[in-house]
Amino acid sequence: MSVDTIIAEIEKLNVLELVELTKTLQDKWGVSAAPVAASGPAVAVAVEAAPAAVVEEQTEFDAVLSEVGPNKINVIKVVRELTGLGLKEAKAVVDEAPKAIKEAVSKEEAQRIADKMAEVGAKVTIK
Repeated sequence: MSVDTIIAEIEKLNVLELVELTKTLQDKWGVSAAPVAASGPAVAVAVEAAPAAVVEEQTEFDAVLSEVGPNKINVIKVVRELTGLGLKEAKAVVDEAPKAIKEAVSKEEAQRIADKMAEVGAKVTIK
C-alpha cells in the first residue's frame, strides 16, 4: 500500500472518523496530535513525536556478595547482622555466592553493606 493510497483513503473519512483515527494513533504509538486543519475534502493531520525517553537515575541498588574471602565464619556473622537472617539462612547466602545480601536499597545503604563486608575480607558488588 503506497502513501498516496493511504492519503486518498484518509480524504474519504468524515470528521468523526478522523477524530477516531487520531485518537487511535495517539494511543497506539504514544504520540499527541497537533491541531487538525481541514480545507475542503483534503485534511492534513500533523502528528508530533513523543518526547525522548527520560533517563531516570537509579535509586535502588542490590548489594551482591561476590566473593567470600578467607574468613567465611566472620562473613556469615556479618550477613546475619545486616539481614537479620538465622544462621542456616545466612550460611546459605554465603555458600551460594554470588548472591544478593540485600535488594532494592539506597546507594548509601548498599555502600555501607559493601564496607562492612570488606572489613571481614568479603567482596560485595553494588548493582
